[in-house]
Amino acid sequence: MIRRAVLVVLGLIWLGPTYLLLVNASRPLETYDPSRAWVPSFDFSLLENFGQAVANAELGASLASTALYAVVSPLLGVLVGAMAGYTIVVLRLRHGFVWFMLLFGGTIFPSQMLLVPLFMGYSEAGLYDDRLGMLLLYTAINVPLAAFVLRNFYTGVAFSIFEAARMDGASTFRIFWRIYLPLSLSALAAVYILEFTFIWNDLIFGLVLTQTESVRPVMVALSGLMTDVYAGTPVPVGLAAGLVVSLPTVVLFLATQRLFARGMSLGSV
Repeated sequence: MIRRAVLVVLGLIWLGPTYLLLVNASRPLETYDPSRAWVPSFDFSLLENFGQAVANAELGASLASTALYAVVSPLLGVLVGAMAGYTIVVLRLRHGFVWFMLLFGGTIFPSQMLLVPLFMGYSEAGLYDDRLGMLLLYTAINVPLAAFVLRNFYTGVAFSIFEAARMDGASTFRIFWRIYLPLSLSALAAVYILEFTFIWNDLIFGLVLTQTESVRPVMVALSGLMTDVYAGTPVPVGLAAGLVVSLPTVVLFLATQRLFARGMSLGSV
């Protein structure tokens, strides 16, 4: 009984910020009062507040760009990572572990160390403030995690499958595309969900490598809107924008939690 009571109290404390966000994001602008932030409001104005945020910060274009990055880049990243894992494990690439460490080793460096080289390189290559540049960046960042998970997964697949397919006359790419890739769909989906979430929530790369509304990620636009709170943007508008923008990742995790758990367990073989 005491344990349950403690868990309930801790759960309520943990949900406190979420309650404040929901209540005040849905509050009409004219009734917002910081001293009454904990008092619930019975006037639901979330959509109106979000509409004003879209108009003020031009979130529509940023949302479209972020959707493009978050859908396409993880797809390319998991595909390239799966091919890397397949080449290292199944095709038994010479010095495969060295190549894997070279591929995965880039993840040990903090993202902040990459900002200046990326900014200079993108400026010289004409990729600064360009959607193609952002797609390439997010794809490259996502490859190491996909290669790590898929390498572990393919290690647990019997090599006799590959040998039997080769004896039947299948090419190495056909074996990968028709056998190994379908076998690893759960692991691929788990990595895709993680990478989708990372790209959707990215701020630092978008802040450094983009400038215009049509290219910048939505978190950059949202941070600009929240910065303007003290310059005239109402608090409910900023909260409503943050709440609605965060919904895609929440919905994705809730809808695919079983697939995600299964994929990560398979990838840790």
